[in-house]
Amino acid sequence: MALKQSEAIVLRSYPMREADLLVTFFTRTEGKVRGVARSAKKSKKRFGGALEPLTYVRVYWEERERPEIDLTRIDSCEVLESPLTDTVDYHRAVALGYVAEMLDQLLPDREANDAVFRLALAVLQHIRAGSIWMALTYFDLWIVRLLGLLPELHLCLECGVVLNGSKAYYHQMADGLMCIEHKRLASSEMLPESRTIAEEMFRAPVDKFAGAPWPRQRGADLRKFLTQRIERHIEKKLVTAAMLDKLD
Repeated sequence: MALKQSEAIVLRSYPMREADLLVTFFTRTEGKVRGVARSAKKSKKRFGGALEPLTYVRVYWEERERPEIDLTRIDSCEVLESPLTDTVDYHRAVALGYVAEMLDQLLPDREANDAVFRLALAVLQHIRAGSIWMALTYFDLWIVRLLGLLPELHLCLECGVVLNGSKAYYHQMADGLMCIEHKRLASSEMLPESRTIAEEMFRAPVDKFAGAPWPRQRGADLRKFLTQRIERHIEKKLVTAAMLDKLD
C-alpha cells in the first residue's frame, strides 16, 4: 500500500468502534476521501486536534488496492490552520457546519477540484464570530457557479426577456429567474441589489468585501435562491441551511 499525502479540509468525523474515527476529507489532490483514523481518540501525537470539522490539514493516508470499495487508512494529520484558534460563537459554528455539509453533499468521491478547494480556503478566512453573511453569500454564489448549477441571472427562464432593471422572481421548483409575467404562484422576488451583488462578487476576490458592514438581510434572497438550486440538485434538504434560517 502506497503512502499518500495532500493538503485537505476535514469535513466530517464520526466515532467508529472504541477509539477509531471515520473521517471525510476534501483533499486538494484527490478530492473527497473517506478513511478510518485508528486510535484517533487516544493518539494526540498523530491526530491531536486535527480532525475537527473545517480544520485545514496535511493528511497522510495509505491507499487501498480498491479505494472505491475499501476504506482508506488514515496514518496521521498535521494542522495547518484550525477554526478553533478564533472565537466560535453559535452563528459561526452553524456557518462552518453549513460549508462542511455543502462540500460533503455536493462533491463526488475521488474527484479533485482545485477551484472549489481554493474557494473554501478563502471563504473560511472570513467566517468570523459576529460576521458570517458576506462569506456565506460569496461561497454560495461561487460554488453554484463552479459546479455548473448557476442559471442566467439576467434573463427570464420562461420567455428570455432581459431582467436588468426590472423585477425578477424565483421559485423553489424552477431552475432560474422569471419576469413578472411568468412568475409562478408563491414565487419570491429577488431584489435588483442582490443581482448587483452577484455581479460584483464574480469580478472580485472575497477579500474585497471584507470589513464592510454586511447585515443578514443583505443578499438574503440571493442566498435563498442559491440554496434552493443546491437542494434541487442533491434532491434533499440541507440540515444546516434550516439552522441558518433560524438565526437571529
